[in-house]
Amino acid sequence: MTGDQDSDGSIAPPVPPDDPAEDAEARKRAVRREIRARRRARSGPERERVAQALAAVVQEMPEVRAARCVALYASMPGEPGTGPLREALRGRGLRVLLPVVLDDLDLDWAEDDGADRPSRKGGPQPGGPRLGPEAVAEADVVVVPALAVDSRGRRVGQGGGSYDRALRRISPAALVVALVHDDEVLDADRDPLPVRPHDQPVGRAATPTRWVLLGATPQS
Repeated sequence: MTGDQDSDGSIAPPVPPDDPAEDAEARKRAVRREIRARRRARSGPERERVAQALAAVVQEMPEVRAARCVALYASMPGEPGTGPLREALRGRGLRVLLPVVLDDLDLDWAEDDGADRPSRKGGPQPGGPRLGPEAVAEADVVVVPALAVDSRGRRVGQGGGSYDRALRRISPAALVVALVHDDEVLDADRDPLPVRPHDQPVGRAATPTRWVLLGATPQS
């Protein structure tokens, strides 16, 4: 079961099965395939420009300027880069937390010391002392990876569910920001993303050109 890209660039959903839950997962898989393919097609110089531009856009947010602690992540190859943003936030004296992926795909946290170490999960991670999964509650702003978001705050991630668990532990006052490319912010009225009961919404998207307020509503 697959989804195809329409001629206007939107993502066409696959033919739904009888099970609504399986329908949502099938549509998520289609979105992931499409956007991963788009990201692989981006050149190295373009990826560098995106990372620099995202750092500037995120730092323009009033909540980030006022923050004392930001939870971020070390970007994987193919994701919008977070290196310049991490460096800029540390340079301003902010406390920056990075996730450590546990065996069950939950997230522990450690302070960003600027020196990434390889992990058993294949991505970079901080080498500092572990602070525990609850440490994310100390963050004023939580920056999360995403493959796509829509205007109602729905988010499609890589599929492991790590951030859906972590976002249940954040401070109620924290701002959640997803980092995406411009063409990965979708109009929910025209091209809504699939959602499951455990999916956690985001309040804002940051792209290389702007930040976008999303109409997120809490999940029960």
